[in-house]
Amino acid sequence: MELNKKSTLPILEEGLQDFGIVLEEKQKEQFLKFYQLLTEWNAFMNLTAITEFDEVCIKHFLDSAALCKVIALSAAKEQTLIDVGTGAGFPAIPLKIIFPNLKVTMLDALNKRVKFLNEVIAVLELHNIEAIHGRAEDYAKPDLLRERFDICVSRAVAHLSTLSEYCLPYVKRKGFFVSYKSEKASEELQAAKQAIELLGGKVFKQLELILPHSDIYRNFIVIQKQKATPKRYPRKAGLPSKEPL
Repeated sequence: MELNKKSTLPILEEGLQDFGIVLEEKQKEQFLKFYQLLTEWNAFMNLTAITEFDEVCIKHFLDSAALCKVIALSAAKEQTLIDVGTGAGFPAIPLKIIFPNLKVTMLDALNKRVKFLNEVIAVLELHNIEAIHGRAEDYAKPDLLRERFDICVSRAVAHLSTLSEYCLPYVKRKGFFVSYKSEKASEELQAAKQAIELLGGKVFKQLELILPHSDIYRNFIVIQKQKATPKRYPRKAGLPSKEPL
């Protein structure tokens, strides 16, 4: 699918300007190529139900980029970020395009999606980014990826206590886990506080915003890692979902 950059990018560019971000030409090209790959691969595998360009810009690209409103992302220094349950690469790929110095790991349990992500990495010529096929429970071991990251993000649909058990083990002490929530999450946050503390985290802040060019509500819950997550967490596959802490 050929897209005209001048006619298609204003929504993305204007929305990012609301976040204080101005794209260079190379980054604009990368977003267009990402969209083209997303729609091409989506024709034969389930990546997203959202395919119209403006909607992708708002609901995937701008939504992913909104992380910069929540925590400080630096264009100058290297930060490490893991996206747990990344799916089609959201929020990791848009964040990597905007902040090239981010060192990014994307983790997903479906190998087909990982193949797609590797194609995106190659075509967009992204560096210091990898896609890993595996379960969150399996890679959170000390000899693998445990406590290796400044930031862990997830747009996965799961209760916050379950997500915290999957994600907090990956975060360094004083680092952050940020959960993207699509609705008012105060009750869910209240129910998860005990689990968060048990896992070594503390609620740092909660931010609500409306995505640019839309009426779409987004809620971010930011958890700071205060101390090491006990070694027994995360529990074996399936338990964090079936029996939340």
